[in-house]
Amino acid sequence: MARDTFKYTNGEVTVIWKPNTCIHSKICWTELRSVFDPFVRPWVNMEGGTTERIIEQVRKCPSGALSYEMNNETVQEIKSEAAQMLGVEVTPNGPILIKTECTITHSDGREEIRKGTTALCRCGASNNKPYCDGTHKQIDFKG
Repeated sequence: MARDTFKYTNGEVTVIWKPNTCIHSKICWTELRSVFDPFVRPWVNMEGGTTERIIEQVRKCPSGALSYEMNNETVQEIKSEAAQMLGVEVTPNGPILIKTECTITHSDGREEIRKGTTALCRCGASNNKPYCDGTHKQIDFKG
């Protein structure tokens, strides 16, 4: 049975990867290959970058498949950028990206705090609604 969560740490920060949530945008490994390299195992090398740089890259994950938690309260936590204005991007033929920390309230009333970039389904075919799972590519969504 496949695992649904993997954790990688450098002692200061733990990166959490949920492969079932990943939409394979390639942002992680095209921008920080020294840490994220899908062609080697394990694919996350926490010694390949500074804690600050790893967190910066994890925050760019559009699906939320990558997240992080600080291991020690005494480590100065990197704060989310202050959101003066909500950043939202409608990608061509793809998801809606929310580019700041946000709270998602699900139809059942459950609330979930998302950090970094969150990709919301726009095509209606995702199996992970309200989040994008990359299905828009398979159905050739245009919009």
